[in-house]
Amino acid sequence: MLASWYDQQGPAADVLHVGELPDPEPGPGEVRVRVSVSGVNPGDTKKRRGWLGSSMPYPRVIPHSDAAGVIDKVGKGVDARRVGQRVWTYGAQSYRAFGTAAQCTVVPDEQAVPLPDHLGDELGASLGIPGITAHRAVFADGPVDGRIVLVHGVLGGVGSLASQLARWGGATVIGTVRRSGDLDRVDPAVISHVVALDADDPAAEIRAHAPDGAHRVVEVSLSANADLDNEVTALDAVIAAYGTHVDRTELPFWPLLFNNVTLHLLGSDDFPAAAKRQAARDLTAAAATGALTVDIGDVYPLQDIAKAHDRVDAGGRGRVLVTVTD
Repeated sequence: MLASWYDQQGPAADVLHVGELPDPEPGPGEVRVRVSVSGVNPGDTKKRRGWLGSSMPYPRVIPHSDAAGVIDKVGKGVDARRVGQRVWTYGAQSYRAFGTAAQCTVVPDEQAVPLPDHLGDELGASLGIPGITAHRAVFADGPVDGRIVLVHGVLGGVGSLASQLARWGGATVIGTVRRSGDLDRVDPAVISHVVALDADDPAAEIRAHAPDGAHRVVEVSLSANADLDNEVTALDAVIAAYGTHVDRTELPFWPLLFNNVTLHLLGSDDFPAAAKRQAARDLTAAAATGALTVDIGDVYPLQDIAKAHDRVDAGGRGRVLVTVTD
């Protein structure tokens, strides 16, 4: 099969190779997916770079955890009728060496989720890490029907899906963007109110729409927003944080304590298996009804995977994908 891999960590152009590797074989309880589109996440590029001093977990790594494709072979104990089924995958390179940046990938049976025929492969390849993280941030601490959910960074990969899932779950969604110039990019059908963080008093603007405070906060940068979150959360609120820009993040501890605020830290690789399964079901159901869309940014052929990684590291708008063809 054609695949991309790295044998050492470093810059994308220096360490990512593209060439032929043996086709993987599914073991017991596994399926093999012939990949059409592979999703690139910041976590994939961080692993490749050795972020936070991480080392190579395996001698050779095929990157990427997310993909869409078709099951072409199953292992022992898996229903043979799954062969030929369109699926989206998650966790392919989570505690595993070989991910989805290849023509074939092998994943546990439950991590190949049926993809409805009317949904495209690009959407399917965009649901894994960002979608499951968004689902956990919104629903891990209970239903949000009738609640107010504040989502920071609603134009980002996780933030966009979190806002859509919260709306799908019956919440009123307040969103934030970095700059006032981004306000008109937000979908008013999903976000009831949007606030720019460069406004004179973003806390007052949020409180104008949530006078008793937000019940749930989906947090992309706890270090940047901790003080703001403290000003706008309700009593017994939850701040579900999946990112920060400062490793040792400071918090307004006593004010948060007096409001009985729960800080829920989210590391997607280690979510409970049952939570991932529920997220996969809900993401598929929401997408099937048109409640979820994904802003697709740049799409690269597998031969240009280094450019895709550099694009993710540089930031920018939209989901970055790699197409894998025979």
